[in-house]
Amino acid sequence: MYDKKGTVTREGIRIHEAEDFAGMQRAGQLAAKILDDIAPHVAPGQTTGELDRLIEEWVNANGATSATIGYRGYKHASCISLNHVVCHGIPGSPVPTGRTEKKRLDDEIRDGDILNIDVTVIVDGWFGDSSRMYIAGKPKPFAMRLIEVTHDSLMKGIEAVKPGNTFGDIGYAIQSYVEAQRMSVVRDFCGHGLGRVFHAPPNVLHYGRPGREAVLEEGMFFTIEPMVNLGRAETKVLADDWTAITRDKSLSAQFEHSVGVTATGCEIFTLSPGNKFHPTWS
Repeated sequence: MYDKKGTVTREGIRIHEAEDFAGMQRAGQLAAKILDDIAPHVAPGQTTGELDRLIEEWVNANGATSATIGYRGYKHASCISLNHVVCHGIPGSPVPTGRTEKKRLDDEIRDGDILNIDVTVIVDGWFGDSSRMYIAGKPKPFAMRLIEVTHDSLMKGIEAVKPGNTFGDIGYAIQSYVEAQRMSVVRDFCGHGLGRVFHAPPNVLHYGRPGREAVLEEGMFFTIEPMVNLGRAETKVLADDWTAITRDKSLSAQFEHSVGVTATGCEIFTLSPGNKFHPTWS
């Protein structure tokens, strides 16, 4: 049977029950609170390894489980991606050298760095997944512009989430906005379904054409997490098999929310409790 509550659509997308929204809200709010709490610790001279240690400590203190520790051999409670690292940056590892940087031999954060921190927790079997951008010290104006465009592209994608629309509508809303700002949407990584599993159908592309892909239905849970580059869209994965960087070494930014489709639109599970989702908000 298809297209009924508690079942799976023809595209393999699970339709969740109304009561499942509460479980996703609990998991999403813990992930969001941890991302709120880490903000004061992001500063020049701090290390990505120390940020990850704090995140793991807070996950455990809240009786939750890190979804990333042990996932495909990954050893950390977060991904921390600086500057031209697109996603899956490994905390505690030397930061890859960007186009205008001198070689880094450690994981120390420098003045002017921008970074994405991505956290996924498991609370009572439900997965809460979110990421956002942070600024260490004073960023360059073009870095701030990249952050702003990336954040706004996520929100435009979320505005397209309602029953009857399609996943292509989400991708088109993001892509058309970003490209109008003369920036590029990464195509090599995408959002994903989640719930009582970390990754599930559908693949949520951040580019696309209106009316294409699966139709959105009440009860679908998934992430939207656009990665936007100042330069070209192409990426490459480093020898550690995790860290993805821009091929042209241009800056990259990402924001991510977990959402659920409601009868009239969507619920964002990972809203910041302290209204700190954007690095300039307080």
